Amino acid sequence: MNQEYLRAIPKVDELLREPSVQAMAEKYTTRTVTDAVRAVLEDLRRELLEGGRNTPPDKAALCATIQAHARRAALPSLRSVINGTGVVLHTNMGRACMSERAAEAARDVARSYNTLEYDVEGGCRGDRCAHVEGLLTRLTGAESALTVNNNAAAVLLILSAMATGGEVIVSRGELVEIGGSFRIPEIMETCGARLREVGTTNKTHLGDYEKAICEDTRALMKVHTSNFRVVGFTKTVSPSELAQLGHSRGLPVIEDLGSGSLVNLARLGLRDEPTVQESVAAGVDLVSFSGDKLLGGPQAGIIVGREEYLSLLREHPLYRAMRVDKMVLAALEATLRAYVEETAETELPTLAMLAVSPETLRMRAQRLCALAREVGANAEVIPGEDQVGGGSVPTQTLPSFAVAVMPARGGVAALEAAMRLRERPIIGRVAHDRYLLDARTLREDEFSCIVDALRECLR
Repeated sequence: MNQEYLRAIPKVDELLREPSVQAMAEKYTTRTVTDAVRAVLEDLRRELLEGGRNTPPDKAALCATIQAHARRAALPSLRSVINGTGVVLHTNMGRACMSERAAEAARDVARSYNTLEYDVEGGCRGDRCAHVEGLLTRLTGAESALTVNNNAAAVLLILSAMATGGEVIVSRGELVEIGGSFRIPEIMETCGARLREVGTTNKTHLGDYEKAICEDTRALMKVHTSNFRVVGFTKTVSPSELAQLGHSRGLPVIEDLGSGSLVNLARLGLRDEPTVQESVAAGVDLVSFSGDKLLGGPQAGIIVGREEYLSLLREHPLYRAMRVDKMVLAALEATLRAYVEETAETELPTLAMLAVSPETLRMRAQRLCALAREVGANAEVIPGEDQVGGGSVPTQTLPSFAVAVMPARGGVAALEAAMRLRERPIIGRVAHDRYLLDARTLREDEFSCIVDALRECLR
């Protein structure tokens, strides 16, 4: 019987002449539709040969499958999603959302020739880092600044330029692993430096650093534990204490701040997150931090500090391999200008999401809940707590509100998958057999898309 069905499979050209398939080519291009036809027919042949199908091919059903295949193939792999998780700096979803000004700045330089390395006033070659260096020094109080492609690259460049062939002293309580492969001991080895551990996991004293200094010591290093906390019976050495010790011995002091906030987040309810300005003021010689976390800009690794050390980094061979491109610099400049102009908390989405009040979030959730109920969803507003995410401010959460949807049939897992697999994916959470959409990371201009999706998925 399968052989009979195999002979009934239409040919590629036959399906391409179908009016519904021809209409697809106008939307998805002829190549995309042709590839979809071939892929669908190949899948059909495989099912028949393997015995997974015992019905003849239906041309209308084939055309519908081809359309779905072409639609999926035409979608960009990297595309925007609606984040209903409540995690502001979601690592898997691109961390910080950039401001409109930053996105437009990146788009503008991407579409045209620009002043990346051209000095308009002098009519000669310019320095690409000059676009943001002045803003960074003004905001942080540092003498100089440099930008590379992420904070891991910043740490790698610093250690390669400053410590190759010597020792770097780090507290055992700060030997962090970030992501899946960035581990301080292994980075040291990669840079040709030797790690000298001092203190214990929970307690490190200034004297521990002092006793470890020897003729092979190249630097003292402090690493902010941005993705975990050691609590209880603990002791750490402050940046100012470490800077005083380093300078008294003629050694540079390096600090990896991780997220690197430029504003004090305590008034937003987030404690123990140091600012870049505090580290610079404490006398730390080189401070590195991320551009796409609490700063709220594009992915970048930013280094600020003393000019004598920054000049060594600029001259190092690795710098050229790590430097950022025109779009990152344009977006970063626009982001930094928001801080200079004191509009950051309203202009930058990251800070705006962190600063929004619980009452505002409750009202936002109530509006979405009412719209969801209008399309038949069994929904209610529930209180909850949000994580900042992205290796920032661990162990601390912010109060929030979410819309909880309880599907009458099909199950919550099926609803979550259906929302996630749309052309514009909607990413929520599942908890206690409910599908949750958190108000903190949702924009009101996304509500109509969410409601349309609920209407279709719940149907």
